[in-house]
Amino acid sequence: MSIDYNKQNKIHKKSIANKTLYLIDDSFNTFDHVIDCLVAICDHLPLQAEQCALLTHYKGSCEIAIGENDDLEPLREDLALYGLNVEIL
Repeated sequence: MSIDYNKQNKIHKKSIANKTLYLIDDSFNTFDHVIDCLVAICDHLPLQAEQCALLTHYKGSCEIAIGENDDLEPLREDLALYGLNVEIL
């Protein structure tokens, strides 16, 4: 009996649906507020949070977390409570 490892890997990859949490640019949150929220809620390092804030400002959005929907939803809710525009895709 032979085992098709490629088939098992495909099945495993399909069952893990990674999503991405995006920070969307807005015109009312300050850089300091965004950085503080990313450090406190997403456990970003201050430099990482600053880079995400700048990318969001200049590009319109930035990936701030990747994972399963169950892990990202609490982050999305907390960031939204602090007035940040975030979306899971």
